[in-house]
Amino acid sequence: MVGFDTKDDAGIYRLNEEMALITTADFITPPVNDPYQYGQIAAANAISDVYAMGGRPLVCLNLVAFPVKKLEQEVLHQIIAGALSKITEAGAVLAGGHTIEDDEPKFGLAVNGIVHPDKYWSNGGARPGDVLILTKPVGSGVLFNANLKNWVSSQAMEACIATISTLNRRAAEIMAGFDIHAATDVTGFGLAGHSFEMAKASNVRFEIHLDDLPIMAEALEMYEKGMNTGVNAANRQVVQANTRFEKDLPTWHQQIVYDPQTSGGLMVAVPEEQGDSLLGALKEGGVEQAKMIGRAKSLDDTTYLLFK
Repeated sequence: MVGFDTKDDAGIYRLNEEMALITTADFITPPVNDPYQYGQIAAANAISDVYAMGGRPLVCLNLVAFPVKKLEQEVLHQIIAGALSKITEAGAVLAGGHTIEDDEPKFGLAVNGIVHPDKYWSNGGARPGDVLILTKPVGSGVLFNANLKNWVSSQAMEACIATISTLNRRAAEIMAGFDIHAATDVTGFGLAGHSFEMAKASNVRFEIHLDDLPIMAEALEMYEKGMNTGVNAANRQVVQANTRFEKDLPTWHQQIVYDPQTSGGLMVAVPEEQGDSLLGALKEGGVEQAKMIGRAKSLDDTTYLLFK
């Protein structure tokens, strides 16, 4: 039902008239030093793809690369324990996995979930007039890089880790009660990259109001100080031919839309008349950082993204 033609977050295969299988995989290198936190973040990041399709995760498999000659086995145990805590919180089970030896730790999950064949979400389907809602702030990429130089305060770093360790489960459950026309989760390609894929798949333009964009504490400060990530330039290159900044911003400020996220929020397009209700329901349900960031418009040229 869903393959790779629109660069969606996961594949969907119809099993019968009542059930479809969602299948996905993701793994990351350590964004933090604490192995338990690393496992939590990596698991939340991988499971998020199922939520982005409107589904429920069921079964997970560990994907592990580990330097057995450099790190103690207890480190690996803690990574898996952290992942298991998030798998359990998601209502899924860990059924095994596979491990190889590597010079650098890498960890993630292959995740299978289910969704009704008539109720899945895709990144295509946004319609002119829809409003866009994002459930988590952006900026984790630059914060992690800046933290290597001890530029980031402990408070900002703790808030960042808490955000990306949070499952998108509650947000997805609340959104299931609304007419979701299109959805994605904002991860490694940044807000611009995932918005571009969503707008292109829907054949609409996304107009995003940068003043409404939720941004992690100190992220803009890090860009202003000259920090960046190794991914920003590539993310920008993918979308630049179809992106325009109407708002006059210094180059360092523009970088926030290309910032690669780990375990970022869900971004959905919903009918305008449901936007305020959905946003209110999210906030009442504990998804307090959700913001309405823009809307979909008819496409009259090749500009899929307009930052205002």
